[in-house]
Amino acid sequence: MSDLVYYEKPVMLDREKHRRRRIRPGASFAFARKSNSLYLAGAEFAEACKEYAIVFTRGASGRVIPVVMLGLRARENLCVDDAGGWRGRYIPAFVRRYPFVLAELPGQASLAVCIDESYPGVNDVDGEPLFDAGGQDTPFLRNALDFLAACQRESLRTEAFCQRLDQAGLLTEMNARADLVDGRTFSVHGLLVVDEKRLMALPDATVQAMFRSGELHLVSMHLLSLSNMQQLVDRLAQRKVPAAPGPGS
Repeated sequence: MSDLVYYEKPVMLDREKHRRRRIRPGASFAFARKSNSLYLAGAEFAEACKEYAIVFTRGASGRVIPVVMLGLRARENLCVDDAGGWRGRYIPAFVRRYPFVLAELPGQASLAVCIDESYPGVNDVDGEPLFDAGGQDTPFLRNALDFLAACQRESLRTEAFCQRLDQAGLLTEMNARADLVDGRTFSVHGLLVVDEKRLMALPDATVQAMFRSGELHLVSMHLLSLSNMQQLVDRLAQRKVPAAPGPGS
């Protein structure tokens, strides 16, 4: 579960360089076709748990993050259909913010607003302008920046939540296995889930603190969501042509 980024050519948004740039709205989610998992903020759990399996993974830095499972094989998103449509009612914020993103850039003390110039909707002819005639942010860009800021705030809260889970020793590794009726078998490794026995063994004071902070509710939604993994197995079984397995699959 490592396909977390699909930005091919992110560059820092520049008021002069992108003065005439416009964003042509599109209904296609083909850009996320190869992402088998995506970052999910805690504020999204309530909606996401109704349709997707929410698990945790540990990055190269050792930091634990929650992700929504979208596929069982590397570079395959079972929630994007052949026409580029999204198969699901709730669309994760990580997808909705595209083609914008906050990123760390060399020489920048804070996160910089970037735009993926490989996105087909970026052009100078039609769509929503990023800047007005005076070079100021348009309402469209301002809304995008506000959304990025909100995502960043939720990311910080989510990071603190994951850190507390990790420090409390509540996370345990789970390997997912899919056995299809045609004989194909697939395994996904590196998943982390909350261990219910360890959760039940927590001191009362810790449980009460998690309840009052809302973190216990997040844990409940995470555990509830795991049953949605069967939907991925069903969708994988419907794909007639098997994709070549990749790392982690």
